[in-house]
Order: sequence, then C-alpha cells, then structure tokens
Amino acid sequence: MLVLSRRVGEKIEIGNGITVTVLRVTGKSVRIGIEAPECVSIRRSEITLDHQWPTPPAIPASDSEMFNSSETEKSV
Repeated sequence: MLVLSRRVGEKIEIGNGITVTVLRVTGKSVRIGIEAPECVSIRRSEITLDHQWPTPPAIPASDSEMFNSSETEKSV
C-alpha cells in the first residue's frame, strides 16, 4: 500500500486516466473527487463487501433447538 499526504486541491494520478483530487478536509473527514474513464467501476468498499457476502438464512426455531439440546452434548 502506498500512503501519501495531500493538501486540498492536490491530485494523485493512478494508471491511465484515473485522477483522485482532495476537495475538502474537515476534522477527520476527507472529501475526495475521482475522475476515471466510464469503463472503470468505482464503488465504496462497504457496498462491495455487502454484495460479496450474502446474509446467511435464519435458522428456523425447530433447528435451533437441535443445537441447544442436552442430547447433542451427550453424543459428542
């Protein structure tokens, strides 16, 4: 990972046609602008993570009893 310090208005160029510009810094918040060709997809990481890891289905009540049963402990 490359770590850089930038001031408001300064830019970082990445690859062919991708430019990141620091627009504003307020406290711990940084607003950036990203210019890229239309063929480059830009997403926030939390959105990407949501789509990669589907929410597991809920365990029905009858199945959850199986995990809490004292018989299960005896058979182990």
